[in-house]
Amino acid sequence: MEATNTEEIPLRHVEKDVLIPKMMREKARERCAERVEAFNSCCKESGFFMVFKCREENAALKECLTQHYQDPAFFEECKRQYIEEKLDFQKTGIPAKNRTQKLPTSM
Repeated sequence: MEATNTEEIPLRHVEKDVLIPKMMREKARERCAERVEAFNSCCKESGFFMVFKCREENAALKECLTQHYQDPAFFEECKRQYIEEKLDFQKTGIPAKNRTQKLPTSM
């Protein structure tokens, strides 16, 4: 395999402004999973009054997510992962979400 530098690969505006931030949101939600779960459970328990009762959980969740969104190292990590997935797709023609190891049915 040839080693490619992620800085050399040009990205379209939609990739920089939409697709990579989308990946960042998904990964940030995974990294802040306990705060997301706390906020969700508070909302389910509070019902209509969640706006007033879940302020602390919402603030903690926002703080965690914002911390990840504003981290340049996190952006570069997501950018690198996006470029790797893009290169794999260009090589195989199979999207990352559909790419799984399939074993032969008969041996």
